[in-house]
Amino acid sequence: MAEKVGMVSLGCAKNLVNGEQMLWLLREAGYELVSDLAETEVLIVNTCAFIDSAKQEAIDTILEFAELKKEGKLKKLLVTGCLSQRYREEILRELPEVDGVLGTGSYDEIVPAVAAALAGETPELFGDISGPVSEAGRVVSSGPGWAYLRIAEGCDNRCSYCVIPSIRGRYRSRPMENVLREAEALAKDGVKELIVVAQDITRYGTDLYGKPRLAELVRALAKISGIHWIRLHYLYPDLIDDELIDTVAAEPKVVKYLDIPIQHINDGILKKMNRRGTGAEIEALLTKLRRRIPGLVLRTSLITGLPGEGEAEFEELCAFLRRMKLERAGVFAYSPEEGTPAYNMERPDEETAAHRAELAVDIQSEIMDEFNAARMGTVLEVLAEGYDRIAECWYGRSYADSPEVDGKVFFTGGRPRAGEFIRVRITDTLEGDLVGQAEEAEA
Repeated sequence: MAEKVGMVSLGCAKNLVNGEQMLWLLREAGYELVSDLAETEVLIVNTCAFIDSAKQEAIDTILEFAELKKEGKLKKLLVTGCLSQRYREEILRELPEVDGVLGTGSYDEIVPAVAAALAGETPELFGDISGPVSEAGRVVSSGPGWAYLRIAEGCDNRCSYCVIPSIRGRYRSRPMENVLREAEALAKDGVKELIVVAQDITRYGTDLYGKPRLAELVRALAKISGIHWIRLHYLYPDLIDDELIDTVAAEPKVVKYLDIPIQHINDGILKKMNRRGTGAEIEALLTKLRRRIPGLVLRTSLITGLPGEGEAEFEELCAFLRRMKLERAGVFAYSPEEGTPAYNMERPDEETAAHRAELAVDIQSEIMDEFNAARMGTVLEVLAEGYDRIAECWYGRSYADSPEVDGKVFFTGGRPRAGEFIRVRITDTLEGDLVGQAEEAEA
């Protein structure tokens, strides 16, 4: 009888795709995959280690399942992903309950790792983090109706505060034919929304083809039957060119929503962060995007408390938010990461960084409330995701809402299936979410 294998995948969308590939490999090898972790005999914790809070979440999760192993409810516990890549020796030394570790260059070795652990060994597999991107299949765990489409791995940007290049390796694009083949398979399986992800999707193709080819890839994805929405995540500002802007504006399947992480707007801080471009150039780009792409929703990521941020620099960031009124923003207090150039730079203390993050969130909340208020009475296309039995209504997302990071649309009426599109007239707001009434089902 095949052992039952379960997984907890933490962190970003790219890490989730790695987890889905590991599950596919295990299923192909004959293991039984279970979603109920109480039934699991072999548990894999696929970890993140980007910032302190992510590391702590990973450690807490490992400790939680270590207790189950002590109680005899779990046979084996393996740790994969960024935490194991970054802290290989510490995990095995300080967490004796862990039966094996795999780095970010060894996801494809999960089957022999599980077999070795079950045989009483302690596998330590750490392949080349800059090796070819895995083309293993996936057990898609997102949805309903949507899935991530990873088009590249690693990063060459070398931002001074970021550990990703040392964990995930250099930037490697997947061949376009492989990406399109996967997208077609996802569409055949009922996926209607593709969320295109990489650490930096604007650089797609530069390593393989000598120039960026994201716009070309997007146009090819839009030709796939069954795909209704294409959402673009993590575009760095400096390579957003006219071809890409025209493609987003002209292609109906590309939702008018761009996630462009800028982190800050002050020139001095941007320079210390080793970011390309100036605050003025960033603002000019965002203004240009709004002018060229009607109805565009902009999302960004911001960090408070970075090296060099004083009161004047923080106020410049706040003024930028008030002036530009970005519809979506994630705000994070700076997390000093050992091994990065910024780690030893002078910076505000943690309490100040956290307080500034709260202030920026307050500003952003007002902007989002204004944006939601302007949507009253409009009819939105919504991807239904499920039914809330407590609230007795359906919920889903509009083009302005990316999963996990943005709000939802709650609505009554209609009988949509999860993963189906439906038109909803917006009538109210509820703690940042939208509320409405279904009008008619679509495809």
